[in-house]
Amino acid sequence: MGNNVILSNDYEVTIASDISGGRDGIGVEVYHEGKLLLEIFRDDTKNSCEVTVYEKSVSLEVVEATIELFKKEIPLDFQS
Repeated sequence: MGNNVILSNDYEVTIASDISGGRDGIGVEVYHEGKLLLEIFRDDTKNSCEVTVYEKSVSLEVVEATIELFKKEIPLDFQS
């Protein structure tokens, strides 16, 4: 798939759980040249998924590819 190639060749992707800072869940983080660009996080404390963009400008292709990867890799069954 074309979108996944963008992330795998030029970007570092981390899938990790996080139980700090008042949140509990799992997410996808995308880095480019060592900088965190964006994160999509399934927050089990809120029963919601949220996108956080850390850089002023992130291409739509990268955002779409990250959403596609999140939907493929992160189950939407919230944990209580």
